[in-house]
Amino acid sequence: MNELAELSYALDTFYFLMCGVLVMWMAAGFSMLEAGLVRAKNTAEILTKNIALFAIACTMYLLVGYYLMYSSSEGGLLPSLGFLIGGENSVAAVTAGGEDAPYYSMRADYFFQVVFVATAMSIVSGAVAERMKLWAFLAFAVVMTGFIYPVSGYWTWGEGWLDAMGFSDFAGSGIVHMAGASAALAGVLVLGARKGKYGKDGSIHAIPGANLPLATLGTFILWMGWFGFNGGSELKVSDVDSANNVAQVLVNTNAAAAGGVIAALILAKLWFRKADLTMSLNGALAGLVAITAEPLAPTALGATLIGAVGGAIVVVSIVALDKLRIDDPVGAISVHGVVGLWGLLAVPLTNADATFGAQLIGAAAIFAWVFLASLAVWLILKATMGVRVSAEEEYEGVDLTECGMEAYPEFSISKVYGGSGGRPQPGGYATAAPIGQPRPE
Repeated sequence: MNELAELSYALDTFYFLMCGVLVMWMAAGFSMLEAGLVRAKNTAEILTKNIALFAIACTMYLLVGYYLMYSSSEGGLLPSLGFLIGGENSVAAVTAGGEDAPYYSMRADYFFQVVFVATAMSIVSGAVAERMKLWAFLAFAVVMTGFIYPVSGYWTWGEGWLDAMGFSDFAGSGIVHMAGASAALAGVLVLGARKGKYGKDGSIHAIPGANLPLATLGTFILWMGWFGFNGGSELKVSDVDSANNVAQVLVNTNAAAAGGVIAALILAKLWFRKADLTMSLNGALAGLVAITAEPLAPTALGATLIGAVGGAIVVVSIVALDKLRIDDPVGAISVHGVVGLWGLLAVPLTNADATFGAQLIGAAAIFAWVFLASLAVWLILKATMGVRVSAEEEYEGVDLTECGMEAYPEFSISKVYGGSGGRPQPGGYATAAPIGQPRPE
């Protein structure tokens, strides 16, 4: 390898790694977004879920998932199980040994891919918030990140049968985001709605989040991390064409997010007569999800319009799922699932190499596999260890029952002797239920 080739190799590897770091930072964005959109009494538990799922994703993808996704035959349906044999087939050999790619280290490739699988799992966390058992969720994370996600990932990015038929998904509107939403939908259907969310007369009761500044911060962190998510998917930056492509991807990613915010804000104002902040936040994320399937081919204006359609879709979807009594506290199924589908279908509008037929088949295959496999796992967990906390635990908040601590202890209403230093607190025991949350029978 000559000096110029060595420099290009080093630059592309470094670029790939730094984009992976940006995607890893999205874990903080998901944590802050979800912590802001749940009630104060459930904050510590959802933060625990987010850091634990990231660690589980990294470990399972190292042990099993990366090999399943990238070490199987081209055009196939079933991934190789060679990791069970060990030796040259082991995951350690795939990620740390063997041949490097022509222009970057395979270790960088593994690092970039592992933070993607963690992103997919993070989507599930918010949708099942406030009423799921922590350890049931973590058990599902083991299966999702080690087996379910890598199989559909093999079909697509691993050069399996969907890739062979021409399915196109540049950075993962379907492979990552719709997959995460499909797993989340299965979990929500098994779990059921939060107590007090839906009335027997068909009414829908809003359950406000505890910290909208935190949710807004989380959205901006995700917006920033998405530049690594989409920009890194160009895979290299060391030649003129690739550098220009990276610039185009970042411009389009930003434009789509802006379009999503504007569309969601305007639609919310026209529909609800209010500038709904949570819809604007989800509009930004919807725009980002929408452009992720093809952030290179559109013009900047085209990307803005793709993002705007995503922002409008997410508002309609969130309202529609509520009417269907599908309780998703953070709107994850709408943002990542419904808009993820739109992102896949938008690809042929600007990429002449993509077809609507291949995109529809790919979307259907990813949804069917992830939803049905996840549903089976959720049902097994429900039958064995249970997936939902008791009504009393839900009322008290899963922070105390699952984690033994509160995220905001200074602001909670506690027992007479529950305050700082054991000093008596005024008011005795709390008797009023939180907004939209009746006391358990």
